[in-house]
Amino acid sequence: MKSSRGTGADETRIVEMVFPDQTNHYGTLFGGHALRLMDQAAFIAASRYCRLTVVTARSERVDFHTPVHQGQLVELVARVVTVGKSSMTVEVKLFAEELLSGRRRLCTRGRFVLVALNKRGRPTAVPKFQSPTIQR
Repeated sequence: MKSSRGTGADETRIVEMVFPDQTNHYGTLFGGHALRLMDQAAFIAASRYCRLTVVTARSERVDFHTPVHQGQLVELVARVVTVGKSSMTVEVKLFAEELLSGRRRLCTRGRFVLVALNKRGRPTAVPKFQSPTIQR
């Protein structure tokens, strides 16, 4: 998606390793930590889209499909999917990846709504949504 202010980046990707202090007694990623990572990815995607100050207004449905285990990589893929007057809805997918084999699976998916703010902290207009473009 391109905007007059943005970079034209279609998506934001973040990759992290899951360490023991991020897991519960079963050795799986805490749900709250997954949500923090997803909100962070949504924040970055929305900020890059509009190049304005943004805040999270709400998280919408978040589905935890399968657990993420200690020692796996997590890759978050965030993409702005709809734009309102001052808000952006960002879909975030969290994948788990086995470090040695490269096997990946979708573990969590959710949507976050972020609002752009002006210098006075009030909602402000964001660029109109444009379909993603393929850059070569």
